[in-house]
Amino acid sequence: MDITEFVAKSIGHWRSQRSAHHLAFGHFEAVQSEIDILSLELDDPAVIELCQTYHVDPQTVVSPFRMSWEGHSDWEDSEVVKGTCVLVPVPDPDRVNCGKLLRDQGYAEEIAAVGEYTITQDGTFILVTVYDRAAAEEKIWFVNPNVRCRVSLIKTSAGSGVVTASFSSEIRQTIKD
Repeated sequence: MDITEFVAKSIGHWRSQRSAHHLAFGHFEAVQSEIDILSLELDDPAVIELCQTYHVDPQTVVSPFRMSWEGHSDWEDSEVVKGTCVLVPVPDPDRVNCGKLLRDQGYAEEIAAVGEYTITQDGTFILVTVYDRAAAEEKIWFVNPNVRCRVSLIKTSAGSGVVTASFSSEIRQTIKD
């Protein structure tokens, strides 16, 4: 699987059940979310702007997409958590199934970020992103076309300690005729 196929398989409306262990707080959190992943055109203004921010030639990107989410946590009386993010894959021309993923909003910190992705032979997407105060490692794989799993680790900025570990199961919502 390459990045184009991975993104194509991810397009759709997903229901997510995430279990997160916040080791720094000694707290377990359950989060239920709705996630929408939509394909964007290469000439979409948000894609062009993100490429310009990182001085990336828009001709080198493939399969840009927008991810939006809305979720509810059981951590105290948490409010609805929602957001949206533009993601732009930039394949590495010298390494098969590797590249950069430009994001206008990160996962561990809500700032623009660039992660390094790899897709393994078994189709697992691995993304490592280093932020100012933390580092995130995410792995996503498909169980079948409508079920995928995601594991995320948030580490200290030096990468020496895990702050949060989470597992998500995501089920694509299909429309029946």
